[in-house]
Formats: sequence, C-alpha cells, structure tokens
Amino acid sequence: MSYLIRIVVVAMVLFAAVPAPQAQQPPADTGMTMTLDEFVNRITRSESALIARMRAYHPLVEVYVQNLAPDPRTGTVPTKDEYFLGQFDGQDGPKLTPLSPNKGSFSQGALLTRPFSTQYLPDGFAATAVPDWRVLDRQRYEFIFVRREFVGEARCLVFDVRPRGDSSDGFTGRIWVEDREFNIVRFNGISRNVDHTLSSFFRKKLTFHVDSWRVNVLPGLWLPAYVYCEEADLSDKPAFARMPRIKSQVRLWGYRLKGRTSQQELTTIRIDAPSVQDSTEEGTRQLSPVLSQRRWEQQAEDNVLDRLTQAGLLAPSGRVDQVLETVINNLQVTNNITIETPLKCRVLLTSPLESFTVGHTIVLSRGLIDVLPDEASLAMVLGHELSHVVLGHMLIDTKFAFADRLMVPDSDLMKTLRFRHPKEEEAAADVKMLELLSKSPYKDKLSDAGLFLKAIAANAKALTNLIQPHMGDFISEGAASLAELMQKAPQLAPEKLDQIAALPLGARLAVDPWSDRLDLIRTPSVPLTSAREKVPLAVTPLMPYIRYAEAPATTTSSKP
Repeated sequence: MSYLIRIVVVAMVLFAAVPAPQAQQPPADTGMTMTLDEFVNRITRSESALIARMRAYHPLVEVYVQNLAPDPRTGTVPTKDEYFLGQFDGQDGPKLTPLSPNKGSFSQGALLTRPFSTQYLPDGFAATAVPDWRVLDRQRYEFIFVRREFVGEARCLVFDVRPRGDSSDGFTGRIWVEDREFNIVRFNGISRNVDHTLSSFFRKKLTFHVDSWRVNVLPGLWLPAYVYCEEADLSDKPAFARMPRIKSQVRLWGYRLKGRTSQQELTTIRIDAPSVQDSTEEGTRQLSPVLSQRRWEQQAEDNVLDRLTQAGLLAPSGRVDQVLETVINNLQVTNNITIETPLKCRVLLTSPLESFTVGHTIVLSRGLIDVLPDEASLAMVLGHELSHVVLGHMLIDTKFAFADRLMVPDSDLMKTLRFRHPKEEEAAADVKMLELLSKSPYKDKLSDAGLFLKAIAANAKALTNLIQPHMGDFISEGAASLAELMQKAPQLAPEKLDQIAALPLGARLAVDPWSDRLDLIRTPSVPLTSAREKVPLAVTPLMPYIRYAEAPATTTSSKP
C-alpha cells in the first residue's frame, strides 16, 4: 500500500497548493535621469519596434467571451458565450484568419438571424494587443507621470495617457513601462478607435475596456500574451446599443512557430554518409500482418500529433504531461492493467473542454485541466479515455496514415480531425471508468468528480462554446450513464464557500507565448471571502507574473 501512496503523491503536485516563488531582488538604481520628452520618445521607439515585429509574426489568437446577467447570490452568472480561434495577420492592420470550425456569433450571418443581437468583431479583439496601432507619441498624446511601481520583477514607470484632441481618436488609460528598454509591459483603459462589437439594429460599432499584458519571452523581446476585457457598467453606453455585460479573455501564443523565419524553406541539403546499419536478421525483416497493422496505426497517430503541433494547437511534451501520465499509471496499477504500448498524454492549448485519444496518446485541453477542481475529477476524465483503450475501441482512423490527408491549411485542420466515438462506445467507456475508479486511490473522493459533472450539466446550455468541444467527445453527453457518480455528489450550492464544483479558466496552467511550453501555476491557496469569488467555469482577469528573460546559456569548448 505504501507503494500506491508514493505514486499518488507524485500526481498530487498538479492539485496541491504550492508556495509562490519569491521575486528576485530589484536592480540597483542606475541614477540615470532624462526629460519626459526623452522618456516618451524611447517608449515610442520601443512600441514602433513591437508593431513592426507583429507584422512578421503570426501567432494564434483565442478569444472567449461570456455574456453575464446579475445574480443576487454570486454577483453575475454567464448566460451565453462566444468563441473564436484565429491566426494573427498584421500586414494591413490587425486581422484574424479563422481556424475554429464553429465561430458562434462571430460569423457574418448573426446579424441576419438575430435582428437585435450584438456581433463580435474578431479583428477588434486582435487589436487589443497594442494600445494604438498608429503608435503612442507626444504629437498625438498627453503623458502624465503617476508613480514608480514593480510589476513582478520589472521596475516600471506608470503614466496616464490620453489623446490631445478628440478622445475617440485613440487610447485613454494607463501604461506601465519597464525602465531597462522602455517597453510597455501593461496597458489598461479603452481604445475608442477600435471596434469590438457591432450593434445590429443601428449598425453602431462599440468598444470594450481592456487590460492587456506582455511578457519578456527572450532578452529584449516583449510580446503581447494576455488581454482581459470587461464591460459590466453600461451607464456610459447608448441605450439603443443593447450592449450585454461581458467578460472575455484573449490569449496569444505560437510566436516562434508562426514567425516569418519559420516559414523559410531549406536552400541547401547536406547528405552524409550512412552511419547506421540495419541489425535485423535477414529472416525476420518482414513484419507480420499484426505488427504491420500496429505500425500503420502508429504512423497515423504520429501524423496527427505532428500536424497538431505544426498548427500550434498542441503543447510540446513537458512536466504537465508527466503529471497526467502519473494519474494514468495509478489507474493501471490499481486495476492490474497492462498495456503493451505505454500510454502518453499531451495537452491541447485551447480553452474548450475536451478530451480524446489519438492512438496511444490521450489529449486533454488546457481549458479542461484549468477548471477541474481536484485530482479525482482528473482521474475521472483520464479514466474515461483509458477505458476506450482497455475495451479495444478504435483509437485512430488509419486514413491519417496517408500523408496527403493532413496536407490541408490550418484553417481546415480542425474540421478535418474528429476523434469521436459512437454513443454505445461512450456509454461502455463510462461504465468501465466507474469500475476503474472504484478500485483506484480516488475511490473515496468520487463525490467531487460527480459535483464537477453537475456543474457541467448546469452550464451546458449557457456555455455551449466552452463545453462543446471542437475535435473530441462532448463531456456531458454521457451524463445519463454517469448518474451513479452524480448521485454521490451533493446538490450544487453556489452560495456555499466550501463547495468548489469547478475552477475558473486559467486556474492551473500558464502558456509561454513564444515556445508554447506549459507551466503549472504555483500559487498559494487563498481562502474565499464570498460566493462572488467562486466563479466556476468563468472568465477572470489575467495577471501574469512578469520576469525578465534570461539569456540562453552558452557552452565553450576547450581548445586542444
């Protein structure tokens, strides 16, 4: 039993409160002085350089919007959501090329089907990466120094900024500028010359307040990473606009993968002399039909995973995968399951809640891992995918073993890939999953997993774009076959502080926007003071910990 306890402890890293790392000591004051004009000119140069870079990079941009309604118990509740995934193009101003097959009311037909609706404009959300795409400068803007302030490890000067002329012709708000290279680290306010929505009745364009963050991905290179939008106070909005209360998150990643240099082709190819010899005996070189079939399925799996990685949708292998694989091993060991080809785990970088199996690789979305409240709930999701493997269900469509099947543009990839099982197989996997959990180290905590399912079911109609997956299985479709698990859970009680049915988005994982690497968010547990702070499955502000990137280590070879 002590062996099982040691296994479980390793997996609990993801779901345990870890003390936050201490910040590094601030740099010593250099004593450098300059006039306000000189300082603003440096800001303008840094911002101009960033805008030029954004024309060279084509990161992925994910926009998730929740419409809100007042609630006396929790403050607000989501009533509707919208989702858009696209690729950034800054050549002719910020624009997004759609990648997600279901664009919700972002689609152009929304105005025709809902005459009093509000249409969200993807390009407007892409523009939130920069306060003004015509650059902040002294000719058009007034800068007022506010204070010095540390933002994470970056010592910043804070300025209030407003247009000198018409307030609708630019950004009004506050900027934080780090004092080493004068890059804007954060800006908070509203750009009234940027349109986020279009009111369908009067064709009026409206804009949101934003809190936009950048991170230092390489020495000297700051790039937009997170944007939080909120419009809860509608007192300054025209009545005819029918503006909903909204909160939204905009995430950018895949800069290195989608940079201009990554698209260059090889101009020369070096062919080395063969250095590897085939050691297989002459009589055993021909694979048997069974081994050939397995190799064929492995080729299809590799093709799919490679293509998802090339599109910037799949995170590189890392620490989070190892934590997920530890939970899988817990389930296998306690149920005496032996699988010839070890199962691996990977993480999809998108927010919609989904899980699926590609051959012998289990894929969970970042959004799903974010909102799972505890390890038992994670074991439930992974146990369902493990059950498909144990029951011998088809794990990969072998048509993807043909190279041409995935030679499609990124905009068609998510429509091409589908990893869904028939309802009969889904129900059988649920039954097998319950059997696996009943013998696992998580058997005494299944009420928490049932509570998570109840939270999903309660929000399934309002949050269709979050809960309905793009490629995998719908997480609550099997709710009927999971009635036993849900019955073990208490009733949902939004007003109870000790009941956490689900976490908000962004609660567990942080994405490096340059490398797409995933890191666990290591923050101490914070006791709740009111039901308004529970916000299950909700959009919340994004405030990354800012640190300066370190120069890559260089090795020097000793001379003979």
